[in-house]
Amino acid sequence: MTGVVPAGILLPVEVLHSDGFALLAAFVAVNTLVYLALAVLKILPVPRPPRRGRTRRAETRSIHPDGPL
Repeated sequence: MTGVVPAGILLPVEVLHSDGFALLAAFVAVNTLVYLALAVLKILPVPRPPRRGRTRRAETRSIHPDGPL
């Protein structure tokens, strides 16, 4: 028994080339792409519509009232 290292569960070649395994692999691939797209969308900033009119305050709201507007 020396030199034998367990390599996990090994499936026969017939299982790996079956239609069911190909369907499962396709589902995992699509699921991975969907979660990748959701993660990228969560990282990106939220697009906001452009503001109309004045975008600055008329008065300062700072604790230093003599500062710039």
